[in-house]
Amino acid sequence: MSIKEALISERDALPGREEPISPGKHAILGNQMAGEQGTLFVPDAHESILFGMGCFWGAERKFWSLPGVYATSVGYAGGYTPNPSYEEVCSGLTGHTEAVAVVYNPAQINLGQLLKVFWLNHDPTQFMRQGNDRGTQYRSAIYCSEEAQLSLSLSTRQAFQQVLDDKSLGEICTEIRILSDYYFAEAYHQQYLHKNPNGYCGLGGLALGDKDVFDVV
Repeated sequence: MSIKEALISERDALPGREEPISPGKHAILGNQMAGEQGTLFVPDAHESILFGMGCFWGAERKFWSLPGVYATSVGYAGGYTPNPSYEEVCSGLTGHTEAVAVVYNPAQINLGQLLKVFWLNHDPTQFMRQGNDRGTQYRSAIYCSEEAQLSLSLSTRQAFQQVLDDKSLGEICTEIRILSDYYFAEAYHQQYLHKNPNGYCGLGGLALGDKDVFDVV
């Protein structure tokens, strides 16, 4: 197993840096993405959750047009190195996965709807990869901001696993836990496929036929 297919230990991770990356404002929605000291900005009455679905360019596009979504951003989560660069994350030496942060109004869109988009639009049975994209930064993940989100995420994993079992499509290996840190990716990665309509998107879900077979709403 190469180093990019095995998670690095905190002891061996790159040191990173103190200065946070500024992502600017959302290129489509025009809303604020970063708060004080580079943290994720979450307005009152809103919630946030992070999804790892492989390359974050295509994954972010799945969420920014949903009603009730205040902002999306891309960044790095689940690792050790503070404020890493894209090149550092791709080296496999930070422990991070590429993640999409979704800030949403639960009065307008519920978490179950977001989780359905997550499960149906990538392959959660692939280990440390999505399609031809291979490495620890492409692993499937859900990083929750509170216990209620964690509970629902785990229950939907169980429900989706039953769908996959019925079709003999493998075991889910998605990492699901409470979020520790999230670091914004460089500004040119934010809403990348809006800025570059012909850019690379390797996102793809499983061949389930009727996708209404899985409904968590």
